[in-house]
Amino acid sequence: MIPGTRPVTISLIAICILVYLLSLLGMQESIMRALLISQYLGSRYIEIREGEIWRLITPVFLHFGLFHIVFNMLWTWEFGRIIEWQHGKTGMLGITLLIGVISNLFQYHETGPVFGGMSGVIYGYFGFLWIQGLINRNYPVKLNRSIVILLLGWFAVCWIGLIDWLLGVRVANTAHTAGLISGIVLAFAMNRVRMTKRPRFEKRP
Repeated sequence: MIPGTRPVTISLIAICILVYLLSLLGMQESIMRALLISQYLGSRYIEIREGEIWRLITPVFLHFGLFHIVFNMLWTWEFGRIIEWQHGKTGMLGITLLIGVISNLFQYHETGPVFGGMSGVIYGYFGFLWIQGLINRNYPVKLNRSIVILLLGWFAVCWIGLIDWLLGVRVANTAHTAGLISGIVLAFAMNRVRMTKRPRFEKRP
């Protein structure tokens, strides 16, 4: 059981749900204009270069359809509360921002500005927790093998275009990939720092 409340995780979910509900109430165009990484085609960072740096992360709050937001919020809760439990509010926020910005930038350069969703961040969470459980024997969370297979299977299904064909939606596969890789790299980096800080010799009583 994971004790305590998880304010960052809950806040992320609440913002995503609020944005989705406001979109359903007829505000989708104005919300898209405000939260997309850019309002212009291409990858020129026009608004960001003018100071609107929040656009580097805000696409993660956009969701297109009930299945999209329900799927993403379930996994945000599942992984986010574990990370926040282990690394605190600051750690959870930092991990989310880092993975979110990286996955958004890669997707932006691949397809342009029209994309959104937490799935790139979710795959970052997944990669981070998966690798931590494999390389850090003291890490208290080891992802169940069925979860690893499910997430990697879904990753593959999305990449071969089956979801696009069945549901008629465009999956942000580049964001998934960038998020997964960045989460894995972050896990290795944090473990490396942990190892270097560990004393080489322990005094015996």
